[in-house]
Order: sequence, then structure tokens, then C-alpha cells
Amino acid sequence: MPLSRFRVLQIGSGVALDYCGKLFADFRADVVKLEPPGGDALRAFPPVLADGHSGFFAWLNTNKRSVLDTPAHRDALLQGADLLLTEGVSHGLAAPVVTRISWFGEHGPNAGHAATEATIRALGGLVALTGRAEGPPTLATDCQSQIVGGLAAFIASAAGLYGAAPAAFSVSIHETAVNIAEYEAAVAWEAGASRKRPGVNRFGRNYPVGIYPAKQGMIGVTIVTPGQWRALCTMLGMPDLANDPRYKINVDRLAASIDLDRLFQPVWETRTATEWFELGLQYKLPLAVVPDMAALLKQDIHRERRAFVPAGVGGIAFEGPVIPLRLTRTPPLAGGEAPSAASSPAYWRDNRPVRPAGTANGLPLQGMRIVDLTMGWAGPTAARHLADLGAEIVKVEACQYPDWWRGTDLRAEFIAEQKYEKIPWFQLMNRNKLDVTLDLTHPEGAALLKRLVATADAVVENYSAGVLTKLGLDYSVLSQVKPDIVMLSMPAFGAGNAWSDCRAYGSTLEQASGLPAITGFPGDPPTMNQTAYGDPIGGFNGAAALIAALLHRQATGEGQNIDLSQVECMLPLVAPALIETSATGRMPPRIGNRHPLYVPQGAFRCAGDDAWVAISVTSDTMWDALAGVIDRPDLAGLSASQRREREDELEAAIAAWTAGHEAESVMADCQAVCVAAGVVRRPMDLADDPHLIARGFWRRADRLFIGPHWQSSAAFRMGPDPLPLRRVAPTLGQDNEAILSGWFGLDRAALDRLAASGVIGTVPNPRRAQSDQ
Repeated sequence: MPLSRFRVLQIGSGVALDYCGKLFADFRADVVKLEPPGGDALRAFPPVLADGHSGFFAWLNTNKRSVLDTPAHRDALLQGADLLLTEGVSHGLAAPVVTRISWFGEHGPNAGHAATEATIRALGGLVALTGRAEGPPTLATDCQSQIVGGLAAFIASAAGLYGAAPAAFSVSIHETAVNIAEYEAAVAWEAGASRKRPGVNRFGRNYPVGIYPAKQGMIGVTIVTPGQWRALCTMLGMPDLANDPRYKINVDRLAASIDLDRLFQPVWETRTATEWFELGLQYKLPLAVVPDMAALLKQDIHRERRAFVPAGVGGIAFEGPVIPLRLTRTPPLAGGEAPSAASSPAYWRDNRPVRPAGTANGLPLQGMRIVDLTMGWAGPTAARHLADLGAEIVKVEACQYPDWWRGTDLRAEFIAEQKYEKIPWFQLMNRNKLDVTLDLTHPEGAALLKRLVATADAVVENYSAGVLTKLGLDYSVLSQVKPDIVMLSMPAFGAGNAWSDCRAYGSTLEQASGLPAITGFPGDPPTMNQTAYGDPIGGFNGAAALIAALLHRQATGEGQNIDLSQVECMLPLVAPALIETSATGRMPPRIGNRHPLYVPQGAFRCAGDDAWVAISVTSDTMWDALAGVIDRPDLAGLSASQRREREDELEAAIAAWTAGHEAESVMADCQAVCVAAGVVRRPMDLADDPHLIARGFWRRADRLFIGPHWQSSAAFRMGPDPLPLRRVAPTLGQDNEAILSGWFGLDRAALDRLAASGVIGTVPNPRRAQSDQ
């Protein structure tokens, strides 16, 4: 197993901490969780099964051991630990690698603030654009940012173990939320303003993108390109509509969405969601069946891939998502048991001495080389995470088909104005990378890629299914070039199955995951996040899978292929609802902005234009403090059950108070008495967030063609400052000469010949097929 040589000590409580530990444990690291007398508080987190055990806690803690947390046990276990995972600060506890996870990081104005998933997402820019246009914005279901925080902690921790030198990391869950929202921030910076909340079943700047009732079930639709619009109209039996000048442009269709919905809805209702999905495969359209949890558990695609695995605790069994890091040679354990509290002895399962650490020397992945064949968001983000940790990333594009995040408009005027070098979101996802252009359809381009792979540790790609096979550059070929190569492939639904050819965007992945079916208010349709949520989630998982496989390669010399289904990457985000459905047969109801434990919780309107604040009350003490803040001492002293009975009344009392105050002052007043509250920040405003500014999260960088622009930071860091910005995003083909001449020894005549034949270059080739433009 990839991580079986490591010992991990986990101290503290929290979903992010537990999920990070789960990733290590399910890859067979010896993970010991220290628990206080009576057990971790998360053992009571919903869903609670018939015997009083939390199904979610059990899933988070499969294959770990539990030891009573005493000073003596800490000391004994620290003596042999390779990695210490802690909540908050480590209190001077030491191990070769230490990773500390907290809501806001270890310094800055918000450090130490009370927080919940709702307030973190609000402050991170993930709430403002989601939900009804008139409000309130939708807070989404619990634990999602904490799952991503656990992934970020795993990436950093595993990189520290790979570097084999003393390392200490801190992870901010808040900054993982910002990492997901940064694309929308970049779009807002380019436009000069954040877009308004478009409403349920409205998405971004495109139409149709949303979820629609079918004859049976719900169908998710994402139409972006002109080619897709034409194909959709043909599929719906309205080919003439594709040529109507009123609807050729995305934003024009969005403006006419009400009329178009009236036209389309009767047609959607003539077939089942499954029938539409299968027809969409024929038309190469990004459609998805939107399942509820019961349907999700029955889907053949997931059953064939064993996406759901057995888990249990105290004799109670259920199914939960497998961790989606599908290493084909060394897959994670297929489920497992969670330990009873303090049920294990305080020693490691082997008696070897602690592994000696080398001398710290820069970033932990320094010396690693990865070939990046990806485009868009998910793949480039996966590579970026490892680039931030020191890996050398060589991005490979083709002038005939550059990364589509440079822009999909390849008309002559677009190229003449060099707009392909000015897209803000491309800059964010491709920092700290080199760039070489190679036409992989040309024999010399393919040969040069093979030479590049021969020097690399890993390759990451997210081409459409079958493209690399047709080019003669898939894993079976590249592993002959470099037998120990690690290759990450990122298909939407995994490889080798009936859905592998499905076209997908991040929104398609979210639709197919079932997440919309548990998000939103009871009277609304299933509700999507207003960013392409599946892309950054896939990026975090891709980086985690890569570093796990590279740790195995480091120990054994074995490479392997990673078949990362991006839909499966979304399933941990629905784990609580999925587990409840599996264990009890009941699907949890959609409850809007409320929470099964925290009461009250909601998004409350404040003074100002579309200004809101998220507030979560997690305890009786916190409620009494909030009752004082809103000047309603008569409401103090209510227990959680009493508050639940009067939830409408309490929400109205809070809303009456917040309406007269600005959101920033509401958050400040609440946090002054330790009440979890966070401003619902628009993506545009993230660069002005005082906490992020104080932490140096946003950096002003200068680059050819675009000039000064914002760069974000990773959610993990190795000290008080962000990991270094070693290089801004590359221009197209910027490193052609450095790589082809400096690394491979090609002379000027050879470079000129390659340029003349179009194998290399620095400008997009306008001969690119326009079928999808």
C-alpha cells in the first residue's frame, strides 16, 4: 500500500482533520487518533444511527485506531510518529512532519474566530451568487469546505513526507474556500464588478445551464459553446432555433431564459432523464442525470466501479463513498471499520525506530518534474498545487489547440490583440509553471513529448476519452518510454465504462454527484452552486492522488496509472446524506439554510445593497451571547430543542436586528462575543478582505501582456507567509528554446524547422477547427 510505511498521530477534532487522517489510513498508514474521555464530539454528529453511533464519524475514521488522550500516551506515540496532524496549534508537540489545520490559519484578524461551514463558505465567496435572486443566498450543506481542507492538509503532509526533511505546515480551511471561489473573483476583476445572483437554475454567463424536470427524474444541462447550442436545438427537435440571431450569444439567451424555458420545458418532459442523458451522449452534449441519494446508490456506473464501499462501527454496517484517489496498482482499502473510543493500546503496530529525517532544503517537492497535458481548471489546478510545493511543472500546449482557458475565440482579431495572454483566470491556475508548445498530432511533436516524459516523474492529463490513445501517447505507450512514470488521467466518469465518453464541465460533475438534490430550500428545485464546483474539487483530489502514487514510487520504484473519476471526487461532499440513506433507507430532507444541529442558522439581510451575513449558533452558550447582541435578553436561556421549536421566531428576531446594521459590523459584534458569523462576500470583494490582506494571501504580480494582476496563494503554507510565487503564468511557448535547446540540445536550425512546420510556436494557429466555436 502506498503509505503503509508511515505512522500518523492525529490530535484534535474536526471533519478536515479526520478526513486528512482517513486518506492516510485508507492507504494503510498506521493512523492513531487520540480521543478525550467519552470520545470525540464528532461521534454525535449526524447522521446518528440506531445505536447512537455517528455514521459520518465512522466513515471519516475507517481503518484508524483510537487511543485515550493522556500526556503519557502522547509522549509515547510522538516518539515514533512520522507525521503529526493537529487541530489549531501544535502546542510545541513535534514530529518530523507537523500539519496544523484551523478555520482561518494561525494569524490575521480572523484567527481564533468562531466558525462553521456556513460562515466559512460565506466569507470565502461561495455563497453570494448561489440561490434565489431576491435572497437569501443559499449556504449549502455541511462539511464541504472541511473535506477540501482535509485534502489540502493531505497534499501538504504527503509532500512533507516525500521531501524526507523536517517540515511544518499550516492549513486554512477558509483559504480552501477562496481557492474554489478564485475563478469567479478573476471573472469579476475582468468585468469590473461581481455579477448578480442569477437565481436557482440559472448559472454564470451561459444558458441553458441548470436542472430541469424530465418525464421521470431531473436532467442537468450545461451548454456553453455555439456548437453545443446548435446540437441541443437539433436534439430537442428545434434546429431552426439555433440560427435565430436573438439566441446565438450566451448572454442573449440568458436574458431570454424565461421565454426559452417555456419553450423547452414541455420537450424535456417527453423523455426520462436517463433517456435524455443517453441521447446527449450521441450528440456529445454535457448532460447528466441528477440523482437523489437513493438513486445515486443504485446507479450502475458507480456499482461497476465500486464507488461505494462498506463501512461500520459498533456492529452497524452501511455504505459510504470510497476515497476517490483511484490508484490502479495500489488502490485504497475498500471500506473498513471505525474504532470504538479509546479502544487501542498506545503503541505503533510495528516496532521500528522513527525514520531519520534529512536536512530541510527549500520546498519539499523540489527536484520533482511533472509534465502537464491539461487544460481548463481541474487539471491545471492539480498540477498547480504541486508546483506551489516546489515541483517543476512543464505545461505542454499546441498552437493549434492551446489551453482553452486562454480563450475559446481564435478569430484573427482576438489573436492580433494577444487576448490569449490576458485572461485573468488562466494566470491563477498556471503560476509556477514552464510552457512548451508541441503539436502532438505531428510525429516530431509526439517524439519530443516522449523525450520530455523520459525525464519526468509524472504526467497529468485531462483530454477527452480516447484522444491520447489515438495519438499513440497513452499510459501503455508512455510507461514503455519511462517504466516508473506516474500518470494521472482525469475523465469525468472514469475510464472504460459506458459513461466514459460523456462530455462534462464542473457543473456537470456537480449535477451528476447528487449534491444539488440535497441543497436548497424545500420549495425550490435542486440547487447548484454558482461556480463550476466540480473543477476545483477535481484539482484538489488530483494533486492528492499524484502525491500518494509518487510516495509509492519513491519507496518501490513502481509507477502506475491513476484513473481519477471527477464525479467520484464529488461524492465525499454528499457523504453524510449518502450514509444516512444507506443506513436507514431515509433520505434527509432539504432544509435550506438551516442545520440539523446548529440552531438557529441562516443568512440574514443587512443594511446595504444585497448585503448579507451568515450566522450559526452551535451551543446554548453561543445562543445566550447572540440574544444579548440582538438586544433580546428575553430569548436567552433557551435550549437547542426549545430553539428548534421556535426557529421561525428566532430567525425573525435576528433578521430584525441585522437589517439595521452593516454586514461588517454584524460580524464584528457577533465575533466579539464568540458567535460564529461571517459576511457573505462577493467574489469581487475577496481581494479587499482584511484577513486575507493581513495574511498576504493576495499578491500583486506583473506579467508580460497583462501587466499587474492578482495572484492567489495555496491554502497550505510552511510558515507565516504564503509559499513563494516563483514565476507568473507562462506565455504560450515561452520555454520552447530553454527546454528544446537547453535540455534536448536542439540547434537553431532544428528549432526554426519545427516552427516552420507548426510543431512549435508562440501564437495560436487560426487554422484550428471552428466546429465548436
